Amino acid sequence: MIRNPFPRVGAGRVHLAGGGVPLYGVEVGKTRTRWPVRTYSRLVPGASGRVLVVDDNKVIRQLIRVNLELEGLEVVTAADGAECLDVVHRVRPDVVTLDVVMPRLDGLRTAARLRADPRTHHLPLAIISACTQYEVDTGLDVGVDAFLAKPFEPAELVRLVKQLIERGSGDGGEEGEDGGEGRGGEGGHRGGGGPGGGGDEDGDGDGVPGGVGDGVSDGLPGRISSGG
Repeated sequence: MIRNPFPRVGAGRVHLAGGGVPLYGVEVGKTRTRWPVRTYSRLVPGASGRVLVVDDNKVIRQLIRVNLELEGLEVVTAADGAECLDVVHRVRPDVVTLDVVMPRLDGLRTAARLRADPRTHHLPLAIISACTQYEVDTGLDVGVDAFLAKPFEPAELVRLVKQLIERGSGDGGEEGEDGGEGRGGEGGHRGGGGPGGGGDEDGDGDGVPGGVGDGVSDGLPGRISSGG
């Protein structure tokens, strides 16, 4: 397991929806992604789950990805909420992790749109960011399942993601009212094999270009400027 390279100043705590300790944390300096970015995806035979990691900080994406892959999970990354929405239906993840403050579309608005879409309304969502109490409350209102404050210990991250995967698998198969395909069954999300053959800004294989417009009203207040 790769340790978090950042100092644990004001270290964050895990907060699960429905109860638990308040969430506080201190954000680390951003290593901003240079655009355009190609989605990272690496197929892992026999993976125990697939996670879509959404963060505009390249270092944080890599930190989360490596630690989850070491635990046998398949990881796809996206650099902001717009790219997440662009690839989520091809990726068909078991869990989505979201930063809060990102260009084009922030994490809270992304969570709201995922909940509003019948094809993704069931997905377990986790905010991984240094959140204010307002952001936590807003996240709970839009349906976020769990929060993990930055900086975090890799073990906390792995434990949270595995809990959400188990929770999601316990829901069984789902099929939307419009006849859309659900997640249930053994490896049901594997259809299509994920986006492309794999690749990111680090040059690992092929990538999927991201990017959708932010033209859909979601009823949330203006962009949150504090936090992750």
